[in-house]
Amino acid sequence: MKHWLRVSVLLGLFAWVGSAVDWKALKPQGYVSDFARVIDPDSKSQLEAYCAAVETSTGTQMALVTIATLEGEPIEDVTNTIYRAWGVGQKGKNEGALLLLVINDRRNRLEVGDGLGPFVTDGFSGSVLREMRPALRQQRYGEALMAAAETIGGTVAKAKNVTLTAQLPRRIQESPTASFPWPVIFGGIALLLFLFRAGGPRGYGGGGGGGMLAGLILGNMMSRGSWGGRGSGGFGGPDSGDGGFGGFGGGDSGGGGASSDW
Repeated sequence: MKHWLRVSVLLGLFAWVGSAVDWKALKPQGYVSDFARVIDPDSKSQLEAYCAAVETSTGTQMALVTIATLEGEPIEDVTNTIYRAWGVGQKGKNEGALLLLVINDRRNRLEVGDGLGPFVTDGFSGSVLREMRPALRQQRYGEALMAAAETIGGTVAKAKNVTLTAQLPRRIQESPTASFPWPVIFGGIALLLFLFRAGGPRGYGGGGGGGMLAGLILGNMMSRGSWGGRGSGGFGGPDSGDGGFGGFGGGDSGGGGASSDW
């Protein structure tokens, strides 16, 4: 009986090992490796151009990665394995950062090389992940990655006294309740009622100047696009600098960074 129990345990262990994901076998698709297929094409092209510009200007390499699941493994181990297998950052300088999104597990981690440690600290890494959380909860993965990439790139450029001309557009999509200008609407209604009452001898009637002024104010309010979302500009192409993704440079992970969920 004990013999069969041992055999069963060994078979189960071998089956588990055989089914485990070989994270080292994943190959980078560029600066953005969307294995989970959740990044829209426009966002991906914007991110590729931006990361290329950051590398050209600062020497820092960013890898932005999505996978579907961790298969039960710790996110720290998976991120570190991919980071080292790809060699993010230039060899010897180790100025690299890998941001991993695990879609089904709703987990993310920012892994940072030793070369970026002085200014991309663990606390800073945690703030980057928190900044992404609202967009991730709304499944706006491309926008979440753009916000993180721009924060990291801007911080590195500032620390190196480099002017980074490349920018990533940010679309601020607020909820309808938050974006609707209720104070303006209520104030406008109160003003219109006052002007309409002042427009005629019996209150609401008459063709006096008050009614005309009320109409002008109403038209001006409508022409300002009060219903439009604030900060919802289109996506303009960033200055991508010279060249594109030419592969990572053999850098190593320092184990620093932060992990979170959404």
